[in-house]
Amino acid sequence: MNIALFGYGKMGKMIAQVASERRHQIIAKIDVDTTAIDFTKMDVAIDFSMPSAAFENIKQCIAHNVPIISGTTGWLQDYDQAVAFCKEKKGAFIYASNYSLGVNIFFELNAYLAKMMQHLDQYSIRLEEIHHTQKLDAPSGTAITLAEGILANSKYKKWSLDQAKDDEISITSKRIDDVPGTHLVEYDSNVDRIEIKHTAHNREGFALGAVIAAEWIIGKTGVFTMRDVLNLG
Repeated sequence: MNIALFGYGKMGKMIAQVASERRHQIIAKIDVDTTAIDFTKMDVAIDFSMPSAAFENIKQCIAHNVPIISGTTGWLQDYDQAVAFCKEKKGAFIYASNYSLGVNIFFELNAYLAKMMQHLDQYSIRLEEIHHTQKLDAPSGTAITLAEGILANSKYKKWSLDQAKDDEISITSKRIDDVPGTHLVEYDSNVDRIEIKHTAHNREGFALGAVIAAEWIIGKTGVFTMRDVLNLG
């Protein structure tokens, strides 16, 4: 499989390593200084670029009939446009806030726990995410996905960064050197506390999930998620 990488930072380099181990070819490494892009030899593209570049990267790949896997966060104000463009062009597109296989199982556990807790008003909900200091957006896309999983299965109306009202889920974001990603969901009452937590040991899990998604999407048409890739529906 011929893979083009949009963004060649730490994640791009890890994806290149994992893809090579799985016997794929990296045929392009597209970064901020790239002036010309040849789409003709790409089987699939993987985007871990910048929020300001992600939407245009996605559109360009879809326009050139290249399936694209996007893991860039912070651009989701344009997500609905990307979905509409993909459907119009009959392209193939996956966006995930986190490609880790473990995190996507964590998403399912989070939603299931929220359903179980939705009528227990004595519990308040809090989310916390910790990432490395190079991460630009806060809260993380993963934390937002976790919050959305709770919102869909509870009385809460929205999430809020740090200070939250009674009908809001509080998300705390911390930035600490060399932390790949830690996410905590906490239900707290006067008598006890329930926590579920995912801790990434390194970036390899994110990269592996993205490459698996790229392998899966070949030959398909439509807009998908990691639930489709992992058959979690």
